[in-house]
Amino acid sequence: MEGCGTIDSWGIFKLGSTLIVALGVLLSPLAAEAQVRNEIVPDVWQGAALRPKPDLKGLQKLRFVTDSDYPPFHYFDEEGVLTGFNVDLARSICEALNVECEVKAVDWDELFTSLDNGEADAAIASIRISEESLSKADFTERYYATPARFIAKKDNALKDIIPETLIEKKIGVVKDTGHEAYLKQFFPGTTLVEFETAEAAQAALKKGDVEFVFGDGIGLTFWLNGVTSDGCCEFRGGPYIDAKFFGEGVGIAVRKGNRQLTEILDYALEQVHASGRYEELPLRYLPMTFF
Repeated sequence: MEGCGTIDSWGIFKLGSTLIVALGVLLSPLAAEAQVRNEIVPDVWQGAALRPKPDLKGLQKLRFVTDSDYPPFHYFDEEGVLTGFNVDLARSICEALNVECEVKAVDWDELFTSLDNGEADAAIASIRISEESLSKADFTERYYATPARFIAKKDNALKDIIPETLIEKKIGVVKDTGHEAYLKQFFPGTTLVEFETAEAAQAALKKGDVEFVFGDGIGLTFWLNGVTSDGCCEFRGGPYIDAKFFGEGVGIAVRKGNRQLTEILDYALEQVHASGRYEELPLRYLPMTFF
């Protein structure tokens, strides 16, 4: 898989051991409340009436495949046990459906092949819903997405982050990304400083060469809580979500044309939400809210 600021062949953003999957248009307070009621990991479920239970006749087991080198979403722990946000979510889905569960790790390049060959029923590996991935599989509704966020040094006095207050401010951003395009359209008065990687932008912020960095909420969360930041910085403003610039989030992939299983998994995801189980998972695996 590729490094920061790039998209690999399946359309998932990577940042070392952190995920970059972003969705970003600026939300007003009312829009944020209406569109993102889950402030831990935003997804499409808003607590509305649950969909009717689909026909589960004959469904006794679900076989999931995932990747194994992307903590905290899927990885082997110190005892060699496959674990992580995606793994626990898969097991919660099986529990909601009252079926046997199998979650197996395969190489990233084998995820869709496993579906096509009938070796797995679904792939749950933080796979970005994109034009390319949709050509290879069908997807559930997104089960998470991340906003774009600004970060600044803690001693930066500017708290009110709007286009007018950021005029002529130096903002670090990874070049040729949706984040850069978003800033150019909605924050036209800023002074953009382009970097090849998110790590380089973050280092420049810590050093004081830029006043803000704009990027993916998850990637920034892990940096803020990691050792390289030395606790220098914090989130400011936002969140910002816009599928045009940052994509549609991630979903569970199933074999192309398997609409019945897609509907079953969407139903199960709602049930996991309704039980409160979904909200427990980010608190277990993520160091802080990125929303």
